[in-house]
Amino acid sequence: MQSLFHLAYNVRSLEDARSFYGGILGCEEGRSSESWVDYNFFGHEISLHLGTPFDVQATGKVGEHLVPMPHFGVILEYADWVSVAEKLKQAGIEFLLEPMVRFEGEPGEQWTMFFFDPSGNPIEIKGFKSMDKVFAS
Repeated sequence: MQSLFHLAYNVRSLEDARSFYGGILGCEEGRSSESWVDYNFFGHEISLHLGTPFDVQATGKVGEHLVPMPHFGVILEYADWVSVAEKLKQAGIEFLLEPMVRFEGEPGEQWTMFFFDPSGNPIEIKGFKSMDKVFAS
């Protein structure tokens, strides 16, 4: 079954969100109103609504790292992941977890990076050299 996800969450400023999601990440803006804006987030729909962002705590233990929970993100082909990582570095984005490989040589080997949007929402972007390895165990 092919599907797209839809995720709606709060941001403090639509202007800041537009600069980040549209400007830095290069996501295409969709519908909007005075209180929300939709984006094509790498082929999926996110809806950013004015409000208080969700509470986040570094409680997710993955390998040797504690990562913010909850978080969301996307899985990209490795070459696209590298491109996004470079774009974020050039924009001066501060990473919570610098772009890196994890589970190297193991099933599920992946490249990952964690960063926050301007409202403090944590985002993880993963990269796989082969998408058929995403669920490898």
